Amino acid sequence: MKEKIKTREEIALVVQSLKQAGKKIVTTNGCFDLLHVGHATYLADAKKQGDVLIVGLNSDASVQRYKGENRPYANEQDRALLLASLQCVDYVTVFDEDTPVALLEAIQPDVHAKGGDYDVQKMPESETVTKNGGSLVAIPFTPGRSTTALLERIKGKAL
Repeated sequence: MKEKIKTREEIALVVQSLKQAGKKIVTTNGCFDLLHVGHATYLADAKKQGDVLIVGLNSDASVQRYKGENRPYANEQDRALLLASLQCVDYVTVFDEDTPVALLEAIQPDVHAKGGDYDVQKMPESETVTKNGGSLVAIPFTPGRSTTALLERIKGKAL
């Protein structure tokens, strides 16, 4: 599993080789805190968009800036290992910025996937992906299968 986790520099070299081999590169990104079936379904569907799925994982610091000081629940190393253990995920790379724009500039994916709860055209990464010849795709959201919904169920049963 650990061999699937790459630094930004390493993933850029891997992508270069994959593109030379004619592979279609798909990226997605997120916090993936408390991995659940909604994440697994989403990632499997994202993988169907191409040959290789690379997950950009928000670092602990970027999750805190985005979700608040009490998050993430799992640290970035654990989250990266869990993602890397999934068969549909080919590579994981951690990014510390607030958006994945710099990472996507380095990778220049053919497709960038996001959950259907996002307007892909309004995301900060949309311009970077399209200017480099890629496309954006919205993967349908699995209702009731979110980290927030999972936490609410846990809280309800922890009385």
